[in-house]
Amino acid sequence: MTGILGDFGAQLGKGLADKWLSLLALPGALYLAVCAAAQALGQAHALDAPRLAHQVTTWAHAPAVRTTGGQIVVLVAVLAASVAAGLAARALGAGIERVALAADWRSWPRPAAALARRRTDIRRRRWDAAHREYSAQWARAARAAALDREVDPTARRRALGARAAISAERPDRPTWSGDRVHAVALRLQRDQHLDLGQLWPYIWLSLPEGERTELVATRSAGARAAELGAWSVLYAALAAVWWPAGVLAVLLAATARRRARSTTDSYARLVEAVVRLHSRELMERFGIEDAGPPSSGDRLGDALGSAPPVVVNVAEPGGSVDPASRDESGGGRRS
Repeated sequence: MTGILGDFGAQLGKGLADKWLSLLALPGALYLAVCAAAQALGQAHALDAPRLAHQVTTWAHAPAVRTTGGQIVVLVAVLAASVAAGLAARALGAGIERVALAADWRSWPRPAAALARRRTDIRRRRWDAAHREYSAQWARAARAAALDREVDPTARRRALGARAAISAERPDRPTWSGDRVHAVALRLQRDQHLDLGQLWPYIWLSLPEGERTELVATRSAGARAAELGAWSVLYAALAAVWWPAGVLAVLLAATARRRARSTTDSYARLVEAVVRLHSRELMERFGIEDAGPPSSGDRLGDALGSAPPVVVNVAEPGGSVDPASRDESGGGRRS
């Protein structure tokens, strides 16, 4: 086909190759191939390879694709459909990632928020039970140490692992990934009185290029894992027509879940490490003496914070504000 298309094909391939690949066109092309196989075989002949080969040969000898113009149209159509499938997977992946992190689950529509709350409550009960078991094992080890007795740490480590498998901290979100990221904010607030949401933009601007690159790479890996989960959903939809697509969907979903957890854990560790390493540097830039946590964290929060908004009394000439009209929250006088 390359010889038939000639210069047109060469120029088209040169101009679209990078963008095509960046838009997930190769996975999109694979998805189109599976769609074609599903249409050709169906459920009754799901694994009939000779039937598929015959159908592909029939398509290849169709009059519409035996001319140069027909081949160009087919190529452009395949490229466009592949890119469209890739964009659909990317959009769906963004939605999956949002659900997996569940940072704003309390503002979700009522049915989804109720389901998320129920899931969070279940995870909390499981975590509390695992925490009680770990605390009991830890207390047992402490009593044994006080009496100079040896205790097998296997049970304590198993209890710690069971608790960590649920969440690093007490669950506040309906998903493991969401709680793993949220645990970073909890630890920084508890240990150093640092507000991650307030602090992060300043930390990011002060990071060396190498650390930024590492964070971006890990964050991008998480997005790709979510996109892989999106492809599993798209392949699952084909299972209604061709059951092998369902098998592929299960494999993709399992891989996506494993990668998502791994990359989320790595990203959370990196963020926590970066903040702990560079918070003192940020204090120096703001002229804050490091008095150790939590005092330094509180002072840094005050330095980064902003005064409450001032509501101007528009009824007064010139829009001046009477200091006596302000309430305790820093706002203007209530009418």
